[in-house]
Amino acid sequence: MARIVVVGAGVGGLRAAEALRAAGHDGELVVVGDEPRHPYQRPPLSKTLLAGGVEPDGLTIRRRKSVADVEWRLGVAVVRADLDARVLQLLTIGPGDAGAGDELAWDGLVIATGLRSKRLNLAGSATHRHAVRSLHDALELRAALVPGARVVIVGAGFLGCEIAASAVGLGCDVAVVAPEAEPMERQLGILVGAAMRRRHEDAGVRFHLGRLPVSLDPGGAGVALDDGTVLPADVVVEAVGSVPATDWLAGTDLDLTDGVLCDAWLRAVGSTGPRADVVAVGDVARFPHPLAGPPARRIEHWDMPPLTARRAAPALVAGLAGVALDPEPFAPVPSFWSDQYDVTIQSFGTPELADEVEVVEGNLRGPFLAAYRQATPSGSRLVAAVGVGTMTGLLDLRAALATGVTDVPADATPGPPVPGPHAAG
Repeated sequence: MARIVVVGAGVGGLRAAEALRAAGHDGELVVVGDEPRHPYQRPPLSKTLLAGGVEPDGLTIRRRKSVADVEWRLGVAVVRADLDARVLQLLTIGPGDAGAGDELAWDGLVIATGLRSKRLNLAGSATHRHAVRSLHDALELRAALVPGARVVIVGAGFLGCEIAASAVGLGCDVAVVAPEAEPMERQLGILVGAAMRRRHEDAGVRFHLGRLPVSLDPGGAGVALDDGTVLPADVVVEAVGSVPATDWLAGTDLDLTDGVLCDAWLRAVGSTGPRADVVAVGDVARFPHPLAGPPARRIEHWDMPPLTARRAAPALVAGLAGVALDPEPFAPVPSFWSDQYDVTIQSFGTPELADEVEVVEGNLRGPFLAAYRQATPSGSRLVAAVGVGTMTGLLDLRAALATGVTDVPADATPGPPVPGPHAAG
């Protein structure tokens, strides 16, 4: 009976295991993960966990009865994959059954290893420098966020801004450094980014935008910027993005240019085309998306692990059985949310594709709804909707994205456009 191995024991790995059982795989199912814990929720790591509103055990995701017989190999890293021989090389890095150098054979493989944090290659002491990707990371940072601590956050994306909000709420002195003109500019554009900056500044966060750090020395000389400014720092947080965790796939014939290239069924693409025995799910998967348009892209949104798992699992089961695939197109509407202070930012679609942004409900000083549009030869098309502190009208725009009814005639676009994330760079 076929053995399917899922590499990655995060939410993507768990949802893949559940989806494989739902798709009819009743054979052996093994999930391998390098952390010593069962799957847990990651969004709270930079928010409620840092603020002390939840403890680690409260983050564990409940597993369905359908995966009660799954074998979990936790604290075990996959260091190499031989796709021709269908063998994985394992290394124990924590509690687990496998020993260093053990091998694990498979008939079907699910790649669910997600992302790892980028780190800055800058001079300065590594003491008190933090990144937040895992529960261990977040707990170490939480211990350092004591009242009065001088915290410098490098990076003003969602993660950096969430950590800033949590840290200032704990009584820390917080400065944020980023090369962009506004926080979250790449994701939300200048208009919405500026509105969120004002909220952060009202809470006491100081921004050094359009700037880059040149050295990091928390607890010592501080953080030196490219304009000569030196920021005193007891704690430095590096929130400068993530990269796909695909090192263990090096040497295979998969396209690992940016994650794992997949087809519309999430089958990994090798040198001869899509493989019937290997799929990818979650943040690590790069796949064609009708809403975003070409090329294939990764979507780092919280809902992608379950959505891609439900697509990939039946494809893998069908591939192992040699039967036809479901021809239904795969066009999920990406969504994400971010909690900062008492405000929730909720997004549907792909804001980073927008050329212009318009506030269609409310105002930038309070709750508001923004529509994100991309220019087309005949006018523009809706590519995303973002609600800040409101859901009014947001679900209607989501429905338009889901049904593909997104074209807006040129004469229906009121007023001068405000540049969106794509237009801004």
